[in-house]
Order: sequence, then C-alpha cells, then structure tokens
Amino acid sequence: MPEGHTIDVTLKVTGTRSDSITYFIEQGQMEGMALDSTGHFRWTPGFDIADRITTVKTIPVIFGARTRQGETTTQSVDFRVQHVNRPPVIGDLRPFYVRYKTQNIYKMDGNVVRDEDNDPLVFIPITDQMPEGSRLSAQGELTWQLSLNQFNLLKNNKSQYIEFWVEDQPAKSRTKGRLKVEVTQMDLPPEIAVVPEDPRIRIKENATVNLKFYLSDPNGDDDLTTFDFLSESQDVPKSSLRKNAPTNYEFIWKPGYDFVKDPYDSLAFQIVFFTLDKAQNRAERRVNFTVYNAVNEGEKDRYYYIQYRQAMVNAWNLLEQLGEKEEELKRSYRKAKKGKRNRSVANASLGAVTGVTPAITSAKSSPSAQQNQRLISAIGGTAVMTMGTLEATEVIGKSMKDLLDRFNYVMSKKSELQNKGDVFAREFALKATRRNPDFIKKLDDFRSSMSLSGLVALELDAGWESKKEATDKALKRTFKDFTPLEENEAASLNRP
Repeated sequence: MPEGHTIDVTLKVTGTRSDSITYFIEQGQMEGMALDSTGHFRWTPGFDIADRITTVKTIPVIFGARTRQGETTTQSVDFRVQHVNRPPVIGDLRPFYVRYKTQNIYKMDGNVVRDEDNDPLVFIPITDQMPEGSRLSAQGELTWQLSLNQFNLLKNNKSQYIEFWVEDQPAKSRTKGRLKVEVTQMDLPPEIAVVPEDPRIRIKENATVNLKFYLSDPNGDDDLTTFDFLSESQDVPKSSLRKNAPTNYEFIWKPGYDFVKDPYDSLAFQIVFFTLDKAQNRAERRVNFTVYNAVNEGEKDRYYYIQYRQAMVNAWNLLEQLGEKEEELKRSYRKAKKGKRNRSVANASLGAVTGVTPAITSAKSSPSAQQNQRLISAIGGTAVMTMGTLEATEVIGKSMKDLLDRFNYVMSKKSELQNKGDVFAREFALKATRRNPDFIKKLDDFRSSMSLSGLVALELDAGWESKKEATDKALKRTFKDFTPLEENEAASLNRP
C-alpha cells in the first residue's frame, strides 16, 4: 500500500464465538496503528517509512486474539509500504526589493522552499512571467537590473509578481511559486542568514565550529559596509571570521584544550554577529556557545610515550654502565690470577746477635805501627734469612673471592635487567596499552628493578655518562620490541 493511504480492515477468528474474542497487536506496532477489541484495524502509514532510494519497505506485524478462557492465537501479516513522492513546498517568500541602476540579486530561502522528502530541488523560470533582463538560476538565484521604464512602471504599480516552478529530482514533481517584487521606498536594514540556523551551539574542546553567514540588503548588496562580531569571551580571536565574498563569510573556530580552565567543566558565552549598511542600519544574529572541558588524548599519549622511552633509556644506560664494569672486573680478575703465579716476596731478618766489638790489627810491632792501625767491626752470634710466598691479591688489598662475587652480581643484574626491559618494551609498545591504568604501576616496578643494592661495593660512578647516544635505533638494537613514535607523531611531540 502507498504511504499516506489508510488501510481499514476487520480481523476475524474462526472456531469459537466472536463475542468472546479480544484482539491485540503482539509485536510490530507502529505509530498510528489502531486495533480495538473487536478486531477493527486502521492505519495510515507516514511518508517517512520509505524513500526514493528504498522505494518499498516491509513492515511485519503480529496480531493476536484471546478468548475469555485464556486461549490465544497469533497471525503474522507483512505490510508492504510503497514510497509516495510529495511535491516541493513553498512558504511565504519575503518580497524582492529592487533599486534602479543596481544589479538586484534575490536568493530563495532554503527554509521557505523545501522538499519534505529531502529530494534535490531545481528552480525553473516561467518564461512569459519573467521580466525582461531578469534571470532565474537552477539554484534559485534571481538577478534583475531594471531599466528606467521598468523601474517607473514598478514604482507606479507599487508591486509586481514573478512566478516560477520548483521541481524535485528525480520524480519531477512541480510546485508553482510566486515572488512579490517591490521598489525600495526607504533604506531598509540588511539581513543575515546563518547556516546551520541554531542559536545554541554545544561543543567539546578541540572540536571545530563552522558557521556560514549570508548577507543581503534590500537596497542592494553594495550598500553593505561591515560584518563583524563581538564576543563575551576574549579568547575567541577575530581571525576566526573569514571573508569569502562581500556577502559571504565563514566563522571557523577551534577552542584549544586549555580554553576551559580547571576546575570548571564547561564555559558558556555569547557571540553577537552584526552587519552595517551605509546608512548605519544594523542587523545582528546572537549565537550562544557552551564549550565543555575535554581530555587532551594526544598530549596524554605523548606524556605516556615520554615516560615509556625514558624508562627504556635508563635501562639502556644502566646496561651500558654494567657492561663497562664487567670488562673492568674481567681485567682485574686476569691480573690477580697472573700475580698469584709469578709474584713472591723475600723477607730477611737477623737472628740472635750477641755483640759487636772493634778489633785492632797492625802489620809490625814497632813504634810507627800505631800510625798504621786498622779498625775492624766484628759480628758475633748467628743470622737467619727466611723466604715466603704471599698471595698476590692480598698484596694489592683485595681478595679473589670479592672479585668473583662482584662479577657474578654484575652478570646476574645484566641478565635480569635485559629480560625485564624486553618484557616492558613489548607490553607497552602501543599507545593503546599505555593508556591502561596498569602502565604507571608497572613503570614504577620497572624503575625499581633498576636500583642496585651493591652500588657502593661495585664502585659505580653516580655521574657516569655513556659515550654513546641513546637513539631509537640503539634502543631497538638492545630491546628488539621497543617501538618508537611514527614520524608524524614525533613531529607533533616536538611542537610546543
């Protein structure tokens, strides 16, 4: 059945008395459907059920009947609703005010001339109704520059009507329109049309507002001088209003994430858009804005990535430092082993010494012999020398056991840190996983694993700096599952 046509039927049940039956709709009831207890069904399908694309739509309805004893039965019925095209609708058009020596332009108002089926519309002029020199475009723009005779005739007759067709597509249904034309007797104020025509706009931070303004003046569009706005919020820049043509403007504005200051969750304000003509006649449109606080997901992702990468850099630096310490301990261990084999120390000491006395000798027993006397020191008693071999590592002040303990600790810590670094890099490689609340907890756990209980014993330098740079390539070489930012994300990360 077609849209807009009424179906009127009466349901019947066989096998029992009709006066003991109650009818009802069990499933599929739509707006406008009416079924009374006697089985009388009436429905007029609306024009919004089918459309020009889906021309036929099936509506399944399940009817039910119940006896007084509680017995029930049901029957499914499919209603096939066919689309019915409706012709365009033309409301009350505002008059077309014209001036002499001016290219007068009139644009059909889309809110007045419309199609209820949302079909595309085409304006078609009626040739014998169009004044000489006038032109009506398919988009509904009427232009007319009056001659002197036309202006005087229109001025004497006060008014004139221009008729035209409005045709929808592709059904080609037509509706005749009638536009009143008058000569401007006074300097009328300009007019402002805004699309979308909504006086209240609600958006979140970082969302874009796009309003289109169309200006017109009954005395001619060249009579317009100014179009601007006044905002209650000083954070709305004047550059948001862009001029596309003398009668066409766009307001494009995107509030940043810092527009609504904490702790507020929204901010409401009004903007007044106004235009002036040469006679300072004013027209204005007021638009109320409400901006809601929003979370900067991009900034949040960048913050989490910085935390993620910094943790990997710290782990990489610690692995580099432990690697250097490992080489140092290897050298010390090799040196200690070599010293134990080859190094010995001789230790000599005097035993029991009974005395030291001088002895006098001479070559001859003569008076001159006293001049040739020699003094010789003599040592009495015994002298004992002992040789012993000492551990070389004890000579340098450290034991080999201490070297091995520190070496094993370094190796164990490197292996543990490598494993935990690989797991952390893989688990939080994607920004979606870093948004998980567990990220901060596991980040703290990973940082805790980088603390060394043996820092003093290892003699690690707190001010140590790697000779290599912790680039993304270096990090990925150490932790193969580390995922750096994409180029476009990295560029935005560097922006202030």
